[in-house]
Amino acid sequence: MAALFVIGQNRYQVVITEIMADPSPTVGLPNNEWIELKNTGNTAINLAGWRLGDLTSTSGPMPNFVLEPDSYVIVCTGSAVAALSLFGAVISVTSFPSLDNDGDQLFLRAVNGTVIHAVNYQNSWYNNDLKKEGGWTLEMIDPLQPCAGKENWNASNHQNGGTPGVVNSINGTLNSITGLTAIHAYANSSNVTIVFNQPVDSSSGATIGNYSIPNNSVTQAITLAPLFNQVQLTLAQPLTEQSLHSVTINNITNCKGQIMSSQQIKTGMSSVCNPADVIINEILFRPRPNGYDYVEIYNNSQKNIDLSKLSLSNRNTSGSIANIKTISNATLLLYPGEFVVLTENADNLGLNYLVKHPDKVVVLSSLPSYPNTSGNIVLLNDQGEIVDELAYTNKWHFPLIDNDEGISLERIDPDQPTQNSSNWHSAASTAGYGTPTYQNSQHKLSENAKGNIVIMPKVFSPDGDGFDDIVSIHYTLPEPGFVANITIFDAAGRIVKNLVRNGTTSTSGYWNWNGLDDKNKALPIGTYVVFSEFFTLQGKKHSYKNTVVLARRL
Repeated sequence: MAALFVIGQNRYQVVITEIMADPSPTVGLPNNEWIELKNTGNTAINLAGWRLGDLTSTSGPMPNFVLEPDSYVIVCTGSAVAALSLFGAVISVTSFPSLDNDGDQLFLRAVNGTVIHAVNYQNSWYNNDLKKEGGWTLEMIDPLQPCAGKENWNASNHQNGGTPGVVNSINGTLNSITGLTAIHAYANSSNVTIVFNQPVDSSSGATIGNYSIPNNSVTQAITLAPLFNQVQLTLAQPLTEQSLHSVTINNITNCKGQIMSSQQIKTGMSSVCNPADVIINEILFRPRPNGYDYVEIYNNSQKNIDLSKLSLSNRNTSGSIANIKTISNATLLLYPGEFVVLTENADNLGLNYLVKHPDKVVVLSSLPSYPNTSGNIVLLNDQGEIVDELAYTNKWHFPLIDNDEGISLERIDPDQPTQNSSNWHSAASTAGYGTPTYQNSQHKLSENAKGNIVIMPKVFSPDGDGFDDIVSIHYTLPEPGFVANITIFDAAGRIVKNLVRNGTTSTSGYWNWNGLDDKNKALPIGTYVVFSEFFTLQGKKHSYKNTVVLARRL
């Protein structure tokens, strides 16, 4: 009896489970690009007429091939069939899409035009700097979790570099995935497009009652193929440029039926980015070992700026602008007063610094070269105009810093000229030597700002009971650029603890003391004096004397 199969089926019944985007240098597999499909359903499916595509092209139709339940097939160009047939079932298509090494958007479309699965892969999904350079595949971990993105993919662990036609080397079960959330939105005069972190259920996404906008109304909602992670809203009233709007989202579910929490997200129309609308705000050009450079930019205008219309670059040895890198391949708005950080590895950034707003980190496959001693950072708009430019040098770091590795340079005043060397300062030690995605530790304060020291609590008991075990020394300073010495004296005037020596500061911050002396021995109960000195190399000085009581609970 012939096998029972169907031509039509639901989304995710067949999924892309493995991608060989960069086969060179070879590890153990043929030097050919290919993708692998898996039937996750209970019914055999004939792939005749199906097509594979990316952002720029669509393949010819697949041949007559029955993909059995829980089985795999390799899809490639005709010239690769012989080599890949050694590993499993293979079918070829004409005009097989050229898979970009650093990321591409792939889709699988059934003969009736339905998009069954799509993947917007990135080379950061390898989670391995060696393997992303070529010869290794990206493998899906759990084919039953097609909504998951990056967390459901990793580089193959197989010694050949991949597992074409068979179960993936990293096959497993994702017990939990990141919940559905809206990550950003953008608009034109009549439409708002909301971008989610994963595919949404088409029906819930297309329900106009799930969205509300003050002083406006939604007349239509469409879940957009092929990724189904975007919903386009048609509005009853047109929007105006340089205005911000809030969209409230409710009752949206992902492809597994999990409902997202109610959420508000802002949106607006983008404006042309002119010089000085967006400025270079913080730079790390000498990262720690195994770290990455980063550049932080800041919207110093009242416009909504589209980052897809901006590029990051440098200058070559002849002084010409070179190595131009588009910041975003898709529309991504930077709103007034917001920061965004550009780097090659968001996870690494979070390991080295406090990243208060991870959604404001944009990963580029590569940054222009920014040397450790001096270089040029150039920000361009889509007309090739220079929006902002900085010729930096490591000599701008604070002179008392012995090693500037891992320390960023921060802009003090966004309204002062970019190239003014006195407008840049090393990030404060109290801020972890960098402040990516939020206000710089070295920033201009109001003209009336004054310095102060506050000790909290006034009485502390470092006995390990979890209650007032440490004392915090909070400071505020009238301007950035001060260096601190914090010394603890006992009641007899003897130095017992050099808490801070030549510590770089921000305009506010704190240090903690646990009641130990310089030899890490517990000090006796009593009153102690905290003497705080702040000075600049230009001769400015502030000093404060505070007391704190060290007690121990019985």
